[in-house]
Amino acid sequence: MTEITNPSDLMRFVKDRDVKIINLWFTDILGVLKSFGITPTQLEEALEEGLGFDGSSVEGFARIYESDLVAMPDISTFQLLPWRKDGHVSARMFCDVLNPDRTPYAEDPRQVLKRNLRGVSTDGYTVYTGPEPEFFYFKSSENPEILDQAGYFDLIADDLGTSLRQKTIQVMQEMGIAVEVGHHEVAHSQHEIDLKYTGALEMADTVMTYRYLVKEIARQNGVYATFMPKPLVDQNGSGMHIHQSLFRNGENAFHDAGAEYNLSSIGRGFMAGLLHHCQEIVAVTNQWVNSYKRLVPGYEAPAYVAWGQRNRSALIRVPMYKPGKEKATRIEFRCPDSACNPYLAFSVMLAAGIAGIKNGYELPAAIEEDIFHMSPAEREEKGIKSLPGSLYAAIHAAENSQLVKESLGDQLFERFLANKRIEWDSYRVAVTDYELKKYLPIL
Repeated sequence: MTEITNPSDLMRFVKDRDVKIINLWFTDILGVLKSFGITPTQLEEALEEGLGFDGSSVEGFARIYESDLVAMPDISTFQLLPWRKDGHVSARMFCDVLNPDRTPYAEDPRQVLKRNLRGVSTDGYTVYTGPEPEFFYFKSSENPEILDQAGYFDLIADDLGTSLRQKTIQVMQEMGIAVEVGHHEVAHSQHEIDLKYTGALEMADTVMTYRYLVKEIARQNGVYATFMPKPLVDQNGSGMHIHQSLFRNGENAFHDAGAEYNLSSIGRGFMAGLLHHCQEIVAVTNQWVNSYKRLVPGYEAPAYVAWGQRNRSALIRVPMYKPGKEKATRIEFRCPDSACNPYLAFSVMLAAGIAGIKNGYELPAAIEEDIFHMSPAEREEKGIKSLPGSLYAAIHAAENSQLVKESLGDQLFERFLANKRIEWDSYRVAVTDYELKKYLPIL
């Protein structure tokens, strides 16, 4: 698509392509996509002044008596949507949410990430991320009935899930979203499409678009796609491993040709920060009750705080360096799931990594053994701690974290944790099928 850099170019493009609806997108604090549509006749006003809306009904947004908010479109995010609705061309733009006086709204996740990125840009850093979101295809949203019994990298002839994944990749490429690879994952009916690394803000927008496209293409073909972290009891859950690096002056600040793993002191400090603060930030990177059903030993998701190069049971992995690929030097943070709010997850991950650099955290020794097969005594001897085992434990770690509070901002920090406490209370009073099957016949 032709690059659009100013309102005049955008107005001209919309007219030339006969775009009928422009969808303005933003997220609530939980990362749920919100949208309202405008026509081209409203576009000029929206670009100049933004569009007012009532924030009192949006999760985590304004209280009733301060509900007026403004959605300000970001021209750089304008993209045509890949299908016609009722025969009409439509498009989307992400918005920043503002107060009526045009100051950034403190509870807008996109504004939170932008603030954190501005903070590191003063040190000359540009933040790059490359997520690997996983998801399931089921026959409906009411019942997690799988479409296949395939496994990792399996190729199945005439398989609906494979066809839907390939359609999604094609649509993403048409929208200018760069894809690294797509493949079947380990669990039955589970798939993954990896995104080529780019700037953190653009990538957070892309993750939201990705989730929308995966679900919409599935819906159009009569099936249901879900990013629920652990929908099947006996199968791996869906994660979102996130590759991260910092660049400075166009060079990868994580790369050092003479260092072990080719990882610079900056890269090692960033990794040390993630390890040091991971128990505090996991309530944000894994924000749902169900997230902690995935973070258990035996299902390829990290449950312990350690790092290594070839160790896929570790929380952080350092992918092997390929000669001549300095820009690809990175670390892979493996606990987040693909149902998190990417704006907030990227924010707390960045804050943890930068804290490790600035405070000179010591990086513990790499662990290359399979941590899942270690005894508790062996893990204790090596200083390997566990991630929180439930949303309740994660909330407790986060609410005492100055780092999480500063990275999210006081207002969003309090609102996010209040929402999570409500979720935990709702969960803990529910009577599950497990309890009925186990206890009803014997008690």
